[in-house]
Order: sequence, then structure tokens, then C-alpha cells
Amino acid sequence: MLCCQIVLRYVLALKKVLSNVKYDVDYLVVGSGFGGSVSAYRLTQKGYSVAVMEMGKRWSAETYPRSNWHFHRWLWRPMLGLKGFFNIKWFKHVLILHGNAVGGGSITYANTLLVPKTEIWEQGSWAGLKDWVAEMPAHYATAQKMLGVTENRILGPADHLLKEAADDWGCGDTFYKTQVGVFFGKEGDTPGSSYPDPYFDGEGPDRNSCIACGGCMVGCRYNAKNSLDKNYLYLAEKQGAEVFSETRVIDVVPLNNKADGEDGYEVTTVSSTSLLFRNKRRWRVKSLVFAGSSLGTQDLLFKLRDKKSLPNISQQLGRRVRTNAESLIGVRLPNEDNMDAGIAIGSGIYLDDKTHIEATRYPRGSDAMGLLVTAMIRGRTDWRRIITWIYTMLRLLVRNPKKALGALIPFGLAKQTVILLCMQTLDGHIDMLYKRRWYWPFNKRMVSFGPKIPAHIPEASEFALKAARRLGGMAGTLITEVLFNIPATAHCMGGAGMGRSADDGVVDVQSRVFGYKNMLVCDGSTLSSNLGVNPSLTITALSEHAMSFVPEKHSAPTDG
Repeated sequence: MLCCQIVLRYVLALKKVLSNVKYDVDYLVVGSGFGGSVSAYRLTQKGYSVAVMEMGKRWSAETYPRSNWHFHRWLWRPMLGLKGFFNIKWFKHVLILHGNAVGGGSITYANTLLVPKTEIWEQGSWAGLKDWVAEMPAHYATAQKMLGVTENRILGPADHLLKEAADDWGCGDTFYKTQVGVFFGKEGDTPGSSYPDPYFDGEGPDRNSCIACGGCMVGCRYNAKNSLDKNYLYLAEKQGAEVFSETRVIDVVPLNNKADGEDGYEVTTVSSTSLLFRNKRRWRVKSLVFAGSSLGTQDLLFKLRDKKSLPNISQQLGRRVRTNAESLIGVRLPNEDNMDAGIAIGSGIYLDDKTHIEATRYPRGSDAMGLLVTAMIRGRTDWRRIITWIYTMLRLLVRNPKKALGALIPFGLAKQTVILLCMQTLDGHIDMLYKRRWYWPFNKRMVSFGPKIPAHIPEASEFALKAARRLGGMAGTLITEVLFNIPATAHCMGGAGMGRSADDGVVDVQSRVFGYKNMLVCDGSTLSSNLGVNPSLTITALSEHAMSFVPEKHSAPTDG
């Protein structure tokens, strides 16, 4: 009996020693985009120490590229020496456009911050989990205040053309000015004027009013865009959060052999811009927030599950990845030279209750996306579509070679084109797997599978073609749509969706990862239906929602 008591005391003492872990930080946040920056700010407010790991670089007005032809400072392909903030990833089903930077996608996004229709909460795996329609407005309001959301004051020529085309279509009454994260200054002041912090009672940085250069998506060089490094992330760093740029997480292992992460995690990071695993560091952290974007978080969680570091991640990972049912099209007007004036997305319309179109632009001289643009065609989505495209191109060149060549060469695209970003609320999706590819069996990667998603939206295409005829221009689309029947999206969502259990989701209603303690996902991967609008505001609001359940440091946890 005495022997048993001695053994029991030894075991309890050993358990106490093992559980008394010395942590480097309370929370490690993977990613500094809309979810990561919100998390860092709210966690530091609650008294936690926070480290933020960001794969991309830190940018400023002085370092942004002057146009997207400066590939080495625009595109993110670090192994090729391209260390910009914009990335394109090609999958069988979709071309995904996304950002890598301190501040995440806010550095290259179009500042558009819209509240989606309430019907989105009745679709997808989050439907019925709680009364979202009653709860989310307060979080949207907080997000809008933090991001400085206001109605666009500057309608450029492209916005006016969108309104004319909408009137011609019969939906002109749906035209609206976008809600955006841009500082416009006081009415009547000279554009570009400097102001002391207008948002946070002097706690934020000084700002300059927008000059309507259209450069939002190539990095705002005029200090007018409300990117995260000027609000959430700026304030988080001011409160003590440390941001480690050009840093990639490669492993996450529960501490003390506690499979559920009760005692925290050991996180391994390396340089994201070096060929070898340089600057390797191991962090002991109590809690984790994955916030690396839908694509980034899925990829990392797949790797961690596959290598058995986090084997209990739900098998729902990679399921129901959504693209906002999106299509990128446009109308090029060779005789115009001012379509770039304004902000990146200044206005929008609704063709019907499911189909939403926004007028979008790049700044003058940033024509690199024109390398992916070709003439729009109607017709089939199988291989015969290519034959139709060849015929269309030849007919254009024969009938009006000057106009055809002028519309197809990339140079001048930004100043001559009304880019039309079309989104729908239709509840379609694709799925992702983590597997070896037949043509490269040496490692695994995410691959898309399942039925094809539509590469074009007939209503939007007809709208563009009709507008082109009326304006004397040429309707265009991405060449990937024509040659490969693959659409593009800047709004990849889902893949780690919400559910009641691990059988139907990766995270619960509070964004906590099923199967693990002290672990959350706060980014676009938790979005569980097509929003039909730009998702940044909803990601921010849902991250605010998730952070509202995290208790103050040293207080008792809540189940909410």
C-alpha cells in the first residue's frame, strides 16, 4: 500500500512538472491577413502575448512597385526570386489569385467591404448552427468601424459606363457606390492632403486622402488605403504583438504527448524566402490561430495531418471549397484612355438577385494581367469552344485588324478597360485532396477534384457583349476560360468549414478546431457558403465573432 502511494505521488509530481511548460508566447498566429490581424489585436487587448508568422514581406509606400510589370516586386514566387505580394495558383478546376504580405490580402485587395445578403447564412454547413442573422450585425459594425468603411466618393469613367450599361440592360436602379476601406479626407480638400489619424483618436498612423489613381491593387503608394497594417495589425503591434515577416510554419506538434494539445504546441518555423530551411526556430506556445487564408490554411493543415503531427484534423478538410461562383471579364475600349481613374472597385450592380457585377480597375501602366486576356466567345464549354475561339479571332483580325490588335495586346489595358468582376450566391463548390501527382510523384500537394464549376456566367457574358457593341469596344475574358474551361477567382473560400462535429466540419461555431484544444481557424477557410460579394468584411466580422469567446488572460474560459 505504501509503495502504491509513493508511485502515485511520483506520477502526480511528474505530471505537474510536465504541465508547467514555459511558453515563448501565449498565442502564435499563422498569417497576418484579415483573420490574423483581428486575432492579434483582440488577443493583445485581452492581455496575451502574441507572435504573428507571415510568409510574405513587409511593404511600405516607398517599396511598392510602380506597376505590375515589375514582376520581382509584384509576384510572389520566392524560389524564382520574385518576392512581391501577389500570387496565382493553378488548379484543375480554378485559377486562384491571392496575396502574401504583412497585412495579408489587404495589401493587394480592392478595398471593397460589403455586407452579404442574409440568405448566405441559410446555405452551407453553417446553416442552423446559431441565429447568425441576429448575431452577426454587431460584429459587422465593429469590423466596419475598425476598417474605416465608407461609401465611395469618387466615381470614375468606368463607373459611369457601368451605370449606362446597366440602364441599357434594365437594371440601372440596382447601381450603387461601393462601401470601401479608403480615406477620402474632408469634402473640398485637395486630394492627397495629410491628416492626423482620423480613426483611432490619435493612436493610429497619419493618413493622406485618396487621389483616385486606381492603384489600390498594386499597393497604395499614397497612404489612403485602409490596409491592415494601418488599423488592426498596426494597433496589435503597438500593444506588443510581434510580427515575423518572411517566415513559414512547417510543423506543429502537441507538447508533452498530449494528443489534443491541452498543454500547447511546439511550432517550427523557417525562412519563406530561402531555398534551404534557414532561420529554423522552434516555438513553445499555449495556443494557435491558423489564419493563412483559405488556400494557405488548407495546405498547412493537410501537410500536418499527412505527416501525423496533427492526425485528428477532420476528414472534412478540403471539402466544399467555394469560388464565389466568380468570373473575370471586361470590355476594352481602344479609343479611351481614362478608365483607370477612380478607386479599384468604385461601383456595382445586380443583374438579378443572384448575380452581382462590380466595375474594377488597375492603375495606368499596370497592364500585366492583359497577358491572360483574350476575346470573349459564346458557345460550348468542351473542346469545340477552342475552335469557336480560333474562328472568332480570325474574323476579328480580318474585319478590323487595327481594332482587334489594339484590344488584344496587353499594353494600355488599364487605361482602356472596364474590368467586370462577376459573383454569384449560387451554392456550388469544389473539393481539395492532398496527394501525389502522376507527373511528379516525389511529393504531395493540394489538387482539386469533383465536377467542373462553370467557367463563365452566361448572364454576365451577355451583359459584357451587349455593352461592348454599344460602346464600340471588345468584350474579353481570361484565356484560361477559353482554352481550359477554368475560371479564375480572387475569393477562394471554405475548405475548413463550420459544422456540428468533425463529421461535417473542421471547426465549430466558435472557429475552434475539432479534435484539439487551444486551436482556432480565423480566415476565409471557415466561410461555409458563397457570399456573392467580396469576402474580406465577412472574414473580419467572423474573426471578431471568434475572438469574442476568448476570455481575458487569467480568467476562466467560456463555452459561449
